[in-house]
Amino acid sequence: MGRYVIRRLLQMIPVFFGATLLIFLMVNVMGDPIAGLCGDRQCDPATAAQLRKEFGLDKPAWQQYLTYMGNVFTGDFGTAFNGQKVTELMADAFPVTIRLTLVAIFFEIVIGITLGVITGLKRGHVVDTSALVLTLVVIAIPTFVTGLVVQLLLGVEWGVIKPAVSSEAPLDELIIPGLVLASVSLAYVTRLTRTSIAENARSDYVRTAKAKGLPKWRVIRRHLLRNSLIPVITFIGTDVGALMGGAIVTERIFNIHGVGYQLYQGILRQNTQTVVGFVTVLVIVFLLANLLVDLLYAVLDPRIRYA
Repeated sequence: MGRYVIRRLLQMIPVFFGATLLIFLMVNVMGDPIAGLCGDRQCDPATAAQLRKEFGLDKPAWQQYLTYMGNVFTGDFGTAFNGQKVTELMADAFPVTIRLTLVAIFFEIVIGITLGVITGLKRGHVVDTSALVLTLVVIAIPTFVTGLVVQLLLGVEWGVIKPAVSSEAPLDELIIPGLVLASVSLAYVTRLTRTSIAENARSDYVRTAKAKGLPKWRVIRRHLLRNSLIPVITFIGTDVGALMGGAIVTERIFNIHGVGYQLYQGILRQNTQTVVGFVTVLVIVFLLANLLVDLLYAVLDPRIRYA
């Protein structure tokens, strides 16, 4: 196991550098950050030249990237155009988005897997058909539509929740936004769990466990569920990074000042340091989440061993 973890960590190095290089190049070609810094008025040549020199934008792109990565390994993610350190923005934004993501994953695991198990065991029944139709509707509706409708009904019309989350973003105010963020993924988890449960329910090891006279729920919990959760865990693990990076729409709707909000502001103002810094951390989160998923395989299925 130890050698496998070391090998996977070594494999992450070229992936990390390749992903960050592509992000850096794409962000640097999306527009002129100096023009965005000057606002509606065009900067005079002397001021523009001074700003380019100050932020290192007068150097070739490859040199900018090497300088940036060298600073990243010392914990310096650069400075936003407003003079604030990117690490300070991260310290404010990431705890909020992490709480929002944890709420979303909680709904995925509890509601998605529970519905998937129930529909998988009752395949072809009314419950199964209803769940399939409901999840298909959820998948078909864009997240921004779901968020706006929920905000209008629960926040404005009925007053059940606050239309906008407060700046502190306490956990109780993130429940509804977390459910909105998790809605599409929750539907996929339900359908994936259902399919996996239905397929494994016909396996020989399940029939053998039933023939031994084991209680039904013990067969489901100890044998059927553990093997059926492998593809589900894979999806949820890869979804962690997607939820954190894809929370822009949800955070904008509910006025949550998290990672999505900072990315939106960085793209809007063409602030390359902010965008590249936040996405670099998201790349690391995505890589570590995938490593954790691979290690969980051996926990769920004892037949899987890593050399």
